[in-house]
Amino acid sequence: MLSERVHVETFPVGVLRCNCTIAADTASGEAIVIDPGDEIERIERRLTELRVKLRQIIVTHAHIDHVGGALKLKRRTGAPILMHEDDLMLLRMMEAQANWLGVETPETAPPDEALRDGMIVGLTQFPATVLHTPGHTPGSVCLHFAGEKILAAGDTLFAGTIGRTDLPGGDGVRILRSIHDKLLVLPEETRVIAGHGTGTTLGEEKFSNPFLQ
Repeated sequence: MLSERVHVETFPVGVLRCNCTIAADTASGEAIVIDPGDEIERIERRLTELRVKLRQIIVTHAHIDHVGGALKLKRRTGAPILMHEDDLMLLRMMEAQANWLGVETPETAPPDEALRDGMIVGLTQFPATVLHTPGHTPGSVCLHFAGEKILAAGDTLFAGTIGRTDLPGGDGVRILRSIHDKLLVLPEETRVIAGHGTGTTLGEEKFSNPFLQ
């Protein structure tokens, strides 16, 4: 259950409807944004409405729909970008990624800080542990907000399915190992914010997701 001072909201952005999440500490007036793939003006407007200052931009993986707006958001807010360095090769493929979708290539840059497995990120009153979960991409991460029983899963785990592994850097064996070793060991009541689509819980996926049986 969320504490009274923590506000979390998720909304889809961009052509592929990536779920962008704002997590704000309303008492301190600080926030983080996870996966600002597009529609940066909308994200910034929401931060203004919440009266919070952006402290971190966290990217779960470097596919265009999750990272495409990160540099623009950094330039508008001054917040640093955090991403796992194993996905740097995907940043270098941004033009190719844009061509796959038939969209304009967004400007990107290496992260200001590299995410590492076990690293603590987020806000003082709303910290998250970084879980390196390669498989969808080499540098995919999930963020476990243990105190609030929330998992920002990126494109590693979805309601009823798992992340695709047929794109460059994808690995079907690794994603299943990541999910079983890093995610399914967490409390079953943990609420999952997936990178696309509806939310779920780890318990629901553990017992009903056909890819995990």
